[in-house]
Amino acid sequence: MSKDVKLRTLEKDDLEFLHKLNNDPEVMDYWFEEPYMSMEKLKDEFEKSQDSTRERQFILTYKGEKLGFVGLYGIDQRHRYAEFAIMIDTAHQGNGYASTATQLAMDYAFSRLNLHKLYLVVDKVNEKAIHIYEKVGFQAEGELHEHYFVNGEYHDAVLMSIFEKDYWKLPK
Repeated sequence: MSKDVKLRTLEKDDLEFLHKLNNDPEVMDYWFEEPYMSMEKLKDEFEKSQDSTRERQFILTYKGEKLGFVGLYGIDQRHRYAEFAIMIDTAHQGNGYASTATQLAMDYAFSRLNLHKLYLVVDKVNEKAIHIYEKVGFQAEGELHEHYFVNGEYHDAVLMSIFEKDYWKLPK
């Protein structure tokens, strides 16, 4: 893992970058969401999230340059799980940043938040992402058939997860 690739807390001055990602169809299709987010809505969501204990939002950087976004959502302290989500700017895709970002997020989830399980939902056609998630230790738990409507057709999704006990067994 490159020491120059880091996760840092999402700040208000990152919203312009996040706005760009949220309006990029190449990024948002993999989030199963319409690439349609106003800056005002983004600011409002940012303000509401400031007091939340159920999510953590990060900007992925390399030597200070913004590469993407990482989020942990639905953090449940009783059952000790959260959903992992990631967006890499299309200008920085294909450079191995997603693997590093995912490893950093897993380390944060298991070392800092003391979670038991991290899970994600990925479009079955996104074979590159599935390969990355498997490479860093996630395993498929099941499939959601015709679960998301993307660009005029239904897509299957794969539910993947990693448990804390399995994370600690991975080579570091």
